[in-house]
Amino acid sequence: MTPTRVPHMRRRTPKAELFLGYSRFGTGSNNTVVGNRMVGLNGGSASIAFNFNRYLGLVGDFGGYDDSQLQFTGTGANQPLVVNSSGTAYTYLFGPRLSFRNHTRFTPFVQVLAGGVHASAVTVSNCAGAGCAALPVQNSFAMAGGGGLDIRLTHHISIRAVQAEYMLTRFQGVVNSVSTGASASQNDLRLSSGLLFAFGGRQPLPPVQLACSVQPGTVFSGDPMTATATATNLNPKRKAIYSWTTSGGVMSGTDSTATLSTSRLAPGTYTVSGHVAQGDHTDEQAGCTAEFTVRPFEPPTVACSASPSSVMPGDGATITAQAASPQNRPLSYSYTASAGTISGTTSSASLNTSGVAPGTIMVTCSVVDDLGKTATATTSVSVNAPPVAAVPQPSALCAISFERDHKRPERVDNEAKACLDDIALEMRRESTGKLVIVGNYAAGEISKIASERAVNASHYLVNEGGVDARRIELRVGSESGRTATNTFVPAGATFNESDSTAISQP
Repeated sequence: MTPTRVPHMRRRTPKAELFLGYSRFGTGSNNTVVGNRMVGLNGGSASIAFNFNRYLGLVGDFGGYDDSQLQFTGTGANQPLVVNSSGTAYTYLFGPRLSFRNHTRFTPFVQVLAGGVHASAVTVSNCAGAGCAALPVQNSFAMAGGGGLDIRLTHHISIRAVQAEYMLTRFQGVVNSVSTGASASQNDLRLSSGLLFAFGGRQPLPPVQLACSVQPGTVFSGDPMTATATATNLNPKRKAIYSWTTSGGVMSGTDSTATLSTSRLAPGTYTVSGHVAQGDHTDEQAGCTAEFTVRPFEPPTVACSASPSSVMPGDGATITAQAASPQNRPLSYSYTASAGTISGTTSSASLNTSGVAPGTIMVTCSVVDDLGKTATATTSVSVNAPPVAAVPQPSALCAISFERDHKRPERVDNEAKACLDDIALEMRRESTGKLVIVGNYAAGEISKIASERAVNASHYLVNEGGVDARRIELRVGSESGRTATNTFVPAGATFNESDSTAISQP
């Protein structure tokens, strides 16, 4: 917001001006001037001026002057003689004055005045008798023309630095103290200086000032704007006329507010200029400027996510694109996937993983606005491998010892029966699978005794434990001691047969 100028306050014009000061009136020197009785008079003058406007006024001027010396002319034996004298002269003049008022403290002026001058009798000082009256009482036409300079101190007081005027008088000639009746022109100079007092006059309004603003100050091309001009010191009695210009865009409005169209403006900084006027004078006009910026269009933004982010082969996932345009421009959506198939043209899409091998699928979400500005984001979907079924494994059950009965080393004793009872219970719980009984023998024994140990354990399970003989496999092991080992082999499991030999049920 920048006013284009800051004017000075216009000076008030007083209704009336009163001057009081010193004046010197007469010829330019004290040398003899034949027929001119106004030689080197000192006195004072006063004038009253009534101003019609700031330039033109009507002046009444009044002066009073004192004569203190008289100069006699002569030749031969009667040489020129200067003597002390006593006399007065009064001027009364009227006419127009032209003042050149401005914004400074100095006011020059010129004036032309016309009127009269009254001169009293001039008598020689220290003289008695009728012959002492050297000049009679006279009245004459007078006219003055000149100018001066006033220097303002306050609104009401000024110094008149100088007032210089040519003054014409028309006194009759005088011979032996008697007028001759023949008038002649006398050319005189009047110099004055003093104080000037101003009265009345309406205080003028200060100069009009204007401030501009633009809202908003930063826009995108095509956004509307409003320019506002705020004027101060307007004359409420006069109409204010506003006008607008801009370095970019189109202004509409002839009031204190105007609209600005920024359609198709390139990015950059531009200036709006406002102007108000209530007259032709510079104090009645003002201007201002304000800047605004057109920003380049910003691309959209997008974030991409998948739900769920981990799937099994053939399962689907929903892809969501969260996109936005800083200028709220329309957006179009598209999607790509590194594997599988993806479909959708809105803010969400569907990913199909049929036929996709386990691994990671990268999905790209893309958006584009109507100006062709784009944005992309990625997310991933993990395709998990299907679970592998656990391979059943044989499990060792309790083993039977045949060390306690040396006379019948193949007999199943009570302790062995307790073990076999537990095994029978386990076989009933497991409806599938088989039991492998491996009979072993000790050093010094033959392998046949090992098979008898396995057979005896099997008979107990079948006859006492109710186990189906078809679910029992008998084998002969190694020379590892007087024992029989029991191993449950679930369906699908494999028994390690490398250390034993199968035998058939008796």
